[in-house]
Amino acid sequence: MLRKNQGGFTLVELMIVVIIVGILAAVAIPMYQGATERAKASEAVAALGTIRGAMRVFYAEHGTYVGTGVAIGDLVTAAGVLDVTDNDLMGRYFSSACYTFDAVPTAVAFDIECDGASSAATQAGEVSTIVRSINQNGDITNS
Repeated sequence: MLRKNQGGFTLVELMIVVIIVGILAAVAIPMYQGATERAKASEAVAALGTIRGAMRVFYAEHGTYVGTGVAIGDLVTAAGVLDVTDNDLMGRYFSSACYTFDAVPTAVAFDIECDGASSAATQAGEVSTIVRSINQNGDITNS
């Protein structure tokens, strides 16, 4: 005996649903990965802003930015030139070892770079490709 009006989905309908889910996943996964990288990089940008703020305070007090011959490591230690410590720059993804002068600072300009490949933080492996820099004007660039 044949039953009439059997319920259920045909194979074609199921294949269409699988294709649609596959297309959505192909679009969503790269977008998610980009968003997580930007979120991780925001930690570096915040620390670069902290260093820039300290450099601006130094400039206000001395009429010049920290000059040549001073390594960034000397700037961010407890006894350093700037009032920024290693603990101020230590985060989940980036450590103070990431932050370097991108070029030799002058009396009126500087560029500080954060390279995730230099990080010694707990989750450092996740940011090895992230490089951000900031200048005296606060311009942030992705390298």
